[in-house]
Amino acid sequence: MLSQKQSFIKGAVIISLGGFISKVLGAVYRIPLTNILGGEGMGIYQMVYPLYCILLTVSASGIPTGIARLVSSGRGFGAEKQAFYLYGTVGIIGTFLMYMLSSALAGIQGEPAITLCCKLLCPSVFCVSMLSVVRGYFQGRGNMYPTAITEISEQVIKVAFGVALSYYFRENLALAVASTLFSVTVSEVLSTVFAAVWYLRKKSKSPLYMQPNVPVSSILKYTVPLTLTAIALPLSQLAESIIAVRLLRQISGDATALYGIYSGCAVTIINLPVSVTYGLAAASVPQISPLAEKGDIAGAKKKAFKSLMITFLVSFPAAAVLFAFAPLATKIIFGSLQTAEKELLIKLIRIMAVSSVTLSLVQTSSACLTSLGRPVRSTVTQWVTAILRVALTAALIKFTPLSINGAAWSANCAYLVATLMNFWYIIRVNNGKGKGKTDENYSDRFGHYGRRFKLEGKGGA
Repeated sequence: MLSQKQSFIKGAVIISLGGFISKVLGAVYRIPLTNILGGEGMGIYQMVYPLYCILLTVSASGIPTGIARLVSSGRGFGAEKQAFYLYGTVGIIGTFLMYMLSSALAGIQGEPAITLCCKLLCPSVFCVSMLSVVRGYFQGRGNMYPTAITEISEQVIKVAFGVALSYYFRENLALAVASTLFSVTVSEVLSTVFAAVWYLRKKSKSPLYMQPNVPVSSILKYTVPLTLTAIALPLSQLAESIIAVRLLRQISGDATALYGIYSGCAVTIINLPVSVTYGLAAASVPQISPLAEKGDIAGAKKKAFKSLMITFLVSFPAAAVLFAFAPLATKIIFGSLQTAEKELLIKLIRIMAVSSVTLSLVQTSSACLTSLGRPVRSTVTQWVTAILRVALTAALIKFTPLSINGAAWSANCAYLVATLMNFWYIIRVNNGKGKGKTDENYSDRFGHYGRRFKLEGKGGA
């Protein structure tokens, strides 16, 4: 009995509210952070994140949806326990790699301060991988509270420590940025401890009869495609940060500041509506997966389109508000920027307002494809559009007078293409009944074995 299982709407509201509060705290956090670090400091801050996000993606990104898919399908007994061992190891490796690559990244990007930043941030890679397993377990059981609460706690801790440490070290820009990133590590450590205690107290009791744990290979069949999907974005951001800053240095003496305003300020605001619709993506998995597992593809697709419609109805008005009130948002959140920087930020927000809609739809449609058993389709979408985004960014900055605005236009184009591709894939999902036609080619032998084991009991008939 899942005592804390929520309905689709309630679950979506809970996780959306948690995500929104988290993003609002993150946006509000940028106010004192920008005042203390300035455009250059924000640029350094954002230049560290692509490598961090790549390692985080490999060690954690596919876990919540993948584990939720297995748990909600009824064929994932022990999935989270196996994932703890598997992704704990991956998280440790990711932490080690980030520490070792810190100097190389600083050399490539031409910013010595990045070395210390990476070293102070790297422990959070392991913590997030553990935290993601707990979130996926509860999401699969229809309980969205742990995800929402841990997301909020992460931000509260990060804001408190980040503002205090950056202000204390404000006289040294490199140390101020590094201490701000250390606050991320502190927030992840504390949130992971909290989530672990919650899991140990709330996890389901073992059944009276023995059940075989889900094989690690089955976990990988769900999480690896999701990881490959998610890693496309941070890889493109890393390539974009290197290419864009190098090209901008050829036309401007404030290349780092320009990139900081784009990625650290404009993208932060644009992602606010996306965080709201994240709940719809997460809540759709336990709703769609059981139908797809039973072979009711038509019913699963109906729920998928319902999720997409709600996503559009939420994100479109939000995008319109961003476009109309871009000057007010800039004044309130980033009031410390200089006049020219504010004007640039307003223009970037208005250019990218449409991305709030398309990125929200990409997020939900990717979750729907995973629930329908087609995660590889969203992987193809993300990689095609990631390559498109980087190529367009380079071309628009290099060959047009758009400067950093070229990166904004390339993001718009990439997310639009991704939306259309995912929609096409969902429409093309086979409406026929029956199992075994998924991207993962997931074998039914494990399911048959589990059912036989339960019928025969321990030791056979």
